[in-house]
Amino acid sequence: MKGGIQGMKISQVSLVLIGLVCLTVLALAWTKTTFLTSFIPTQSRVLQLDLVTSDISGAPSFAVTETGPKEILEEKNNSVQTGIKQVESLSSSGTEVAVERGNIENVAITDKGAVNYVEALKDSKNPASVPDKLPGGKSKSKQAEIALENSLTVDSSAVKEQTRNLSANTGKKGHRQGEICLLRLFCSAFPAQKNLILGTSVFNISSIGAESLPTVLESTGSEDSGGKNKSKQAGTTPEKSLAVEPSIKREQTQNSSATSGEKDCNYAKGKWVFDDNWPLYSGYGCKQWLSPMWACRLTQRTDFEYERLRWQPRDCKMEHFTRRKFLKRMRHKTLAFVGDSLGRQQFQSLMCMVTGGEERPEVQDIGYQYGLVKARGAVRPDGWAYRFPRFNATILYYWSASLCDLEPINASNPQTDVAMHLDRPPAFLRRFLHGFDVLVLNTGHHWNRGKLNANRWVMYVGGVPNTNRKIAEIGGAKNLTVHSIVKWVDSQLPLYPHLQAFLRTMSPRHFFNGDWNTGGTCDNTTPLSGGKEVVQDKSSDPVTASAVTGTGVKLLDITALSQLRDEAHISRYSIRATPGMQDCLHWCLPGLPDTWNEILFAQISSTTKS
Repeated sequence: MKGGIQGMKISQVSLVLIGLVCLTVLALAWTKTTFLTSFIPTQSRVLQLDLVTSDISGAPSFAVTETGPKEILEEKNNSVQTGIKQVESLSSSGTEVAVERGNIENVAITDKGAVNYVEALKDSKNPASVPDKLPGGKSKSKQAEIALENSLTVDSSAVKEQTRNLSANTGKKGHRQGEICLLRLFCSAFPAQKNLILGTSVFNISSIGAESLPTVLESTGSEDSGGKNKSKQAGTTPEKSLAVEPSIKREQTQNSSATSGEKDCNYAKGKWVFDDNWPLYSGYGCKQWLSPMWACRLTQRTDFEYERLRWQPRDCKMEHFTRRKFLKRMRHKTLAFVGDSLGRQQFQSLMCMVTGGEERPEVQDIGYQYGLVKARGAVRPDGWAYRFPRFNATILYYWSASLCDLEPINASNPQTDVAMHLDRPPAFLRRFLHGFDVLVLNTGHHWNRGKLNANRWVMYVGGVPNTNRKIAEIGGAKNLTVHSIVKWVDSQLPLYPHLQAFLRTMSPRHFFNGDWNTGGTCDNTTPLSGGKEVVQDKSSDPVTASAVTGTGVKLLDITALSQLRDEAHISRYSIRATPGMQDCLHWCLPGLPDTWNEILFAQISSTTKS
């Protein structure tokens, strides 16, 4: 057939050629077309988000591009623009965001310039200090990072230092809206990933959702209506999406205190007030946790006005204790009391407060996990440990009246003397300290010659019997021990940054006209007959206060406020009263040790929030 190729007409051949040319042009223009690029099949495991353009205000625009592993490893940026989304009030920078495909968890921005800018937006005290353009223009992108954290991490000191050196004209509303738009972009572009990482900050997008971003950003902001720095700290409970890394928590707390100029609350300074909402539990009902000898409601005592007194700090508000708040704050944590019988009273008080003074069969006795079991022939075990399974919170007590390591000199002889190592912490602490989150230490009333002789305790220093006469005196021995235990605990704090350690000051005695074994009494039943207020700034226990000075161990100062409460002792009331003897050392429960725990809770809470 003429005019054709193998039977085809000339017109048909022309149409085929035109079609081939069109396909060629379309193929060459494929990557230049935004709509068509969305149909490109996946060829790598990493998406990159580049800041490639900027609008009139200097705000960067984002383009989602795709590169292969080779380009990422060589730190090249050969990706092709596929979709430009304008973000308001941000500046341009060469920034990469890497997202791992499949089980996508994080988006990380690693470019230093963009990180400085975004963090400046988030923490700037003065909106005018944030530049409308990043210094240096578009910088070379570093290899994208895939991080595993699921919570927000903010290096506040670094951000503040950066923002001090910035200057610009961007308004408060503009940079806040820009940050909101940035996070909303990620929420919509990468709905499956968990976190957006901006340098030192990680935004948990999967938890907060795009609609909640303005609220979350406000909670991490640093401006109030007066223009002052007002950091809203992140919570620690699982239902909140923002948290603080333990490794920088102490530094953040110090920086925050230094910036604000605020001093820690002196909970020991204040006054006693009557409150009809007190006590926090029933002395009749807390039989599961409270020793009968300390439950004054079960004795012949008939006056209970001492139960209605609440401590009110003078210069600050003490957070109200509730069992639920305490357990939520202690979720997955362990609180340990280590000390003498007054420490045991504080432990039993807290158990009653946390259970509401009621039977709690769900609470688990886990003393065996700490070796706290009653030995054959012993009256009681060396301590107790209980776990609240719903919160995985543990409260325990270990008896160590002197806070020394006690070691039998001749283990094979039941009547042997016991080496009292003044400069060595108890073996229990050395073994279990790593598992504690809150530690409360106390000692005091066993430091007398009668107790040492009755227990056959022999003073040792440096692993050998003590020969120093000054240390041989009771005051010198106690002083050495208190300073030694504090120094050791302080040395362990960097190893266990989750640990908060407290040394409680001495609980006062109120024996009048004699001592515990010479007819001393405490018959007063009128509350606050000797005064109701503590106005001094310094502790009434200078030995304990001086031991913690300059260390990471905190002071739980209860001496002066307890000194006003001579009517709250066991006194002559007991289930089995001993004629001629009164207990003017221990306290009725409910009673004064509940206040010690309220102050402890307040100090734990203030540190946790910081």
